[in-house]
Amino acid sequence: MRQSDFTAPIDLLAQPGTGAVRARRPLYVDLLPPCNHACPAGEDIQGWLALARTGSDHDAWQALLADNPLPAVQGRVCYHPCESECNRANLDSAVSIHAVERHLGDRAAAEGWPAPPAAPSSGKRVLVIGAGPSGLSAAHHLARLGHAVEVHEAAALAGGMLRFGIPAYRLPRVVLSREIERIEALGVKFVFNRKVEDVVAEQRAGDFDAVFLAIGASVAKHVEIPARDAARVLDAVSMLHEVGAGEPPILGRRVVIYGGGNTAMDAARTARRLGAEDTLIIYRRDRAHMPARAFELDEALEEGVTIKWLTTIRQVVGAELRVEQMQLGADGRPHPTGRLEQLAADAIVLALGQQTDSAFLRRLADLEFTTDGAVVVGPTLMTGHPGFFAGGDMIGQEQTVSTAVGHGKRAARHIDVYLRATAQPERPRHPLAEFAALHLPIYTDAERREQTQRSPAQRTGDFDEVVAGLTAAQARYEAQRCFSCGNCFECDQCYAACPEQAIEKLGPGRRYRFLYARCTGCAVCFETCPCHAIEMVAEPPQT
Repeated sequence: MRQSDFTAPIDLLAQPGTGAVRARRPLYVDLLPPCNHACPAGEDIQGWLALARTGSDHDAWQALLADNPLPAVQGRVCYHPCESECNRANLDSAVSIHAVERHLGDRAAAEGWPAPPAAPSSGKRVLVIGAGPSGLSAAHHLARLGHAVEVHEAAALAGGMLRFGIPAYRLPRVVLSREIERIEALGVKFVFNRKVEDVVAEQRAGDFDAVFLAIGASVAKHVEIPARDAARVLDAVSMLHEVGAGEPPILGRRVVIYGGGNTAMDAARTARRLGAEDTLIIYRRDRAHMPARAFELDEALEEGVTIKWLTTIRQVVGAELRVEQMQLGADGRPHPTGRLEQLAADAIVLALGQQTDSAFLRRLADLEFTTDGAVVVGPTLMTGHPGFFAGGDMIGQEQTVSTAVGHGKRAARHIDVYLRATAQPERPRHPLAEFAALHLPIYTDAERREQTQRSPAQRTGDFDEVVAGLTAAQARYEAQRCFSCGNCFECDQCYAACPEQAIEKLGPGRRYRFLYARCTGCAVCFETCPCHAIEMVAEPPQT
């Protein structure tokens, strides 16, 4: 029963005890864990962790696939906002959710677990344009829903920025390829080296019933920097793409990266692996305002990358660049000081962000665009053109792999509704299970299992993976650290504590039920439930 099905909780302190007449009764509820709430991919994290904690890795992996077809990838490249919201962090440290997810994905690949079978054929055909994370996610979910899916990709291989943007030391290509192969095994057809210029013509030629646009943001943003030798200046997106394609550029000994985001960190660390001895990041603000993730910056510094804060490039002349020192104003924005400096560089890499090459879509009169070029979509991710949906980086939201994967899933479900012409009722979200509402006497501090890393001296010499995975025992231990916030995990605390024997066990996986004929409303069960899966509610009026 959902919390929306009962009346508001009453104040237990205002009504201590019940006397002869019960004024309140306990009710089992399901609240929304904060990890689930924070996941851009919409995973039921608490659900699959509950399976992993019992050692049911195969079942946990299948539960993961219901929301995310790329667990081994996500476990490596996601910035895990779920862990930032984990209630366990208020006691000791957050559950290492991403590490358990990676373990499940890696075990599935090692043991060859097949994906669950797809639903019976719907007779409908869907075109997906772009084989990046959003397109791959949409293709997976559409195929499982019974639709025939064809993915048209401009590159020679699938993966998008997963393959041509994220360095191999963070995401080994064999890991990515195995998860793509599983999507292909569902019957998804990939057509490579197929750059779509006319979407309507492409749809008509293939007799597709719907289209999902997922072309990503693979074009580098540019800035006007006066340069007399432009050959020495390149953009980070192109550089990382060339490295991912096995054609690394020659950068030289001294390399300057201009920018402060995650792409700048990837470019700097990649330059070190390509032989640069002196790798310098120039960023116009300070560390507190740097958009790169803290751990990405720390790993770059460990590998010998240096940073020149509050600095901007003014001019490039051959192997020399003129930079200006900046200062932060009261508004937090950098302002020029007029103080200039000359630096030497063999190559300058511009890492100033990415944007979508959506010019070919502007011939569709019913598509709308924001001022920065993003495609406008409605709540169902459908564009202004009927049957054309869009997601991922091209719709102007947070540009992360997890967000793109989540868009692919959402789009697939809305496309399914569109194709079947059925209604999809809105499911109300459960209230959030906050830390203050938990009752944690049965928990003790349990140190988080950290993933090991290769030393900086080892890792800068090649593109082998830096971070190792957890062992099976470590992954299960980590899953067992989960509080199961707001969801019963059958710990028997309520069953053992009830003084009236008013709680009945229903068997593994079936939880419990209250025998209200015996219950006095004393609230002992509520007070001993560690995860707040029991709420005390006002006694319904007698009829």
